[in-house]
Amino acid sequence: MVGKFERNKDIAQEMAESAATRVGAIAGIITGAVRDVTREVGGWITDGIEMREAARKARSDDERGTAGSNPTE
Repeated sequence: MVGKFERNKDIAQEMAESAATRVGAIAGIITGAVRDVTREVGGWITDGIEMREAARKARSDDERGTAGSNPTE
């Protein structure tokens, strides 16, 4: 027969193992979310840079008079 002390020790051990597993799972979820948010923000910034560069090129082309050089326009 298992004594009260050993039974309580087993319960505490199971609780600690369960808590560690749950905390690990939660940390994994948070890590994944931070990674995904960082990736999306980076993509958003990249889009903004590309739009700025395209606008700068269009402005430069317009100033040089090359914007209307297409005969179909």
